Amino acid sequence: MAAKRTSLGLTLEKGAREILAHLKGEARLPVRRVVLPDEVDVRRIRTDAGMSQAEFARAFCINPRTLQEWEQGRRKPDATTRAYLAVIAKNRKAVLEALVS
Repeated sequence: MAAKRTSLGLTLEKGAREILAHLKGEARLPVRRVVLPDEVDVRRIRTDAGMSQAEFARAFCINPRTLQEWEQGRRKPDATTRAYLAVIAKNRKAVLEALVS
């Protein structure tokens, strides 16, 4: 009996063909560049969320002392954290849902 080809399997095959064509120089895949700001207004992100420092820190798994130091300018978030904060600023609800599940 022949195996049924699923839409997922077909999608994976198509993706594999695209990668192979790219590696052979036969196709160009789209490139997405992410540019993070050097400075992030952590306090604005938190206040836009309508949360206290304690609430924000607890909700997004951030050390409360670290959050205070970012807001007071004594420390700056690293690139990974700036990306995380950008996602929180853009779609806080999705981040909260992802952290809960």
